[in-house]
Amino acid sequence: MTATANPPIGRVTLVTLTSLVAMGPLSTDFYLPALPSIAKYFNVAEAHAQATLSAFLIGFAGAILIYGPLSDRFGRRPVLAGGIVIFTLASLGCMLSDSIGMLVLFRFLQALGACAGPVISRAMVRDLVGASGAARVFSYLSAAVALAPAIAPIIGGFLADAFGWRACFAALTLYGAGGLVAVFVVLKETNTQRDMTAANPLNWFRIYGELVKHRGYFGYVLAATFGYSGIFCFISGSSFVFIDVLGVPPRYFGFCFGVFVIGYIIGATSGGKLSKQLSASQLVGLGSVIALLSALALVVINLIAPASVWTVLAPLLPYMVGVGMTLPAAQAGAIGPFPRSAGAASALLGFVQMAVAAGIGAILGLIGSPSPMPMTLMIAGTGVAQIACYWWIIQPEDALGRSEPA
Repeated sequence: MTATANPPIGRVTLVTLTSLVAMGPLSTDFYLPALPSIAKYFNVAEAHAQATLSAFLIGFAGAILIYGPLSDRFGRRPVLAGGIVIFTLASLGCMLSDSIGMLVLFRFLQALGACAGPVISRAMVRDLVGASGAARVFSYLSAAVALAPAIAPIIGGFLADAFGWRACFAALTLYGAGGLVAVFVVLKETNTQRDMTAANPLNWFRIYGELVKHRGYFGYVLAATFGYSGIFCFISGSSFVFIDVLGVPPRYFGFCFGVFVIGYIIGATSGGKLSKQLSASQLVGLGSVIALLSALALVVINLIAPASVWTVLAPLLPYMVGVGMTLPAAQAGAIGPFPRSAGAASALLGFVQMAVAAGIGAILGLIGSPSPMPMTLMIAGTGVAQIACYWWIIQPEDALGRSEPA
């Protein structure tokens, strides 16, 4: 397309879309420092407080499968606005919850709304700049997704420490209200060619069925899923480990979380540079080896040394380098062979990632322990599963040259 057909996105529009893409990770990570406080406030076990995370992932995973087709059929802006309304009202419901069951329910509803931000914002970028310009803009959006988990727990920790856990959801309510205003003031409808059949569920099932039958796609999806599950083990268990077990004040928890995120940024950046010399399969293999060795070191160190902040964080930094290298390569390997159904391939990948991670997070919550060991063992388990997917599925398919769908 010509430059006239696809003008650059204005700065205000880009900032708005970036903020909406970050809605998912912000909703997850903003209240992490408050999880122990929530468990104590409602007088429930860790597992019940961690269920608010799993409920969010389940809702987010389900919504991924429907927002894209709905926006193809009815337009980007109305569907995006509807999602943000749901997010804002559910965030308010979280803030006002008077039982852990009510909080879990509103977290599920919050996820249904939050998912509209990243899914539809990415679609709007494709509408605005086309395929050739999308890669550059997506780099900005990816940076927001990577930085949000580093910043959100720091702000959330100070809010929870100063005003209590409800303040975190009050801030998310205001975030949603601001996003809704921005949708109507800043964003214009970008879907000029509506697909009248896009909302037909029969079409969804047909495409998803074809994807699942593709062995290479399935292998990459599983590798990405177990990498993301390792991340979610830390997200789900870290606040209890650092705050309750290791005695880190909530206001400083975000800095511990930031070390974890820095590892991911290093891995993703390194993977991007190495992608000029290595294939997606090779990057997944390299990242999986780094992640597994680091996860095993994490377990060994915490078995032989007294638990401390650094016995947990030091091995997790290189672990996240490996995962940061693996995830983007696995996503590219999964979606690349399907140019005509890239949206469906991406949606199904996201659904499997979050559904499995929610289940693993729930198991971690049920285990519970006054030590870092359950979290470290679960992370190591996902590392083993991740490299198994590479050796048993991805590498054999790559050796046979089956990079195209059957």
